Amino acid sequence: MNRITIDRSSLKTTVDKVAAAFSRLKGIKEGLAGVNDAGGIQFDEWDWEVGVGLYGFLRRALATNDCKALDELVAWYAWQIERGLPPRQINSTAPMLPLAILTEHVDRPDFRALVEDWADWLVHRLPKTEDGGFQHVVKERLNDGELWDDTLFMAGLFLARAGVICNRRDWTDEAVYQFMIHTRYLSDPITGLWYHGWTFNGRHNFAKAFWARGNAWITVAIPELFELVPSLAPNDRRFLANVLKSQVCALKRHQREDGMFHTLVNDPTSPLETSATAGIAYGILRGIEAGILDKQDRVHADRALIAVLRQIDREGVVHGVSDGTPMGHDLDFYRRIPNLPTPYGQALTMLLLIDVLFEEDAEA
Repeated sequence: MNRITIDRSSLKTTVDKVAAAFSRLKGIKEGLAGVNDAGGIQFDEWDWEVGVGLYGFLRRALATNDCKALDELVAWYAWQIERGLPPRQINSTAPMLPLAILTEHVDRPDFRALVEDWADWLVHRLPKTEDGGFQHVVKERLNDGELWDDTLFMAGLFLARAGVICNRRDWTDEAVYQFMIHTRYLSDPITGLWYHGWTFNGRHNFAKAFWARGNAWITVAIPELFELVPSLAPNDRRFLANVLKSQVCALKRHQREDGMFHTLVNDPTSPLETSATAGIAYGILRGIEAGILDKQDRVHADRALIAVLRQIDREGVVHGVSDGTPMGHDLDFYRRIPNLPTPYGQALTMLLLIDVLFEEDAEA
């Protein structure tokens, strides 16, 4: 299998530019918000877009043993906690995953207490759907009786790792159950692709949309779960590994020759979409690293990587990203969504580039 070759120095520069553009797109002034130090993390809002980006920053800091970067993360979380966190829901849970992992590297009882309290809230107080699924509650709406594929990355992974860190097998079991229940209602057994959502109020998959970014969240979430929960039960590993293999097999069939994916995976008339392309490529790489996917799948990740790099301008801004996507009730809804630079496009691209960068370091 031929591997693409990318100049490491150039790739590192691109990562730095994408990270800087991430901060600019959030509209934050230079400097660590709330801390009187120059530089640092520049995100004011506690939300899912920042959560995904912080996960990338944390992975980079741990891979390089960057103590300064870890200190900046600690300072950012301390400031957010002091100023008061927003109401709890699925999307506001996303920053909790990097915080949970951070507690394994710093002595902060207040961080640990927040992790425990938030995990307990997810299990006992977050609204649940029929069959005990995590209702996709967001700040804009309750989404009564609805399961969305975003939920597993935004909340499921945090709960899984919190269970490991806090020695709460019941939390880890609950997180795995959420993967199972979401698979039951969102994964299509015919194609292997995932629907955007399911509602128990009418019992249907809305537009039956195979939304690309939603599929990307799944491609990422399953191998991340394998790493975050090393003690995953053999039957759970077997089941979820086969779910991922089936999905990736379908995704490969719908990938364009230039490496990109469409907003609707199986609809070549829908716009091309960079954040999904980045997320799927990252998920494939993580799946290979977890031993779930065949190394031959690397060619599809490489093809997507080249496509994503073409979408990054000189300032590090990632283009071709579909705007925020609530649940659509017809397929035209997804086709009409405009493409524009977004923080989550930057975040998913960072995860991909950081993984490629430090994979090369590990092989050197």
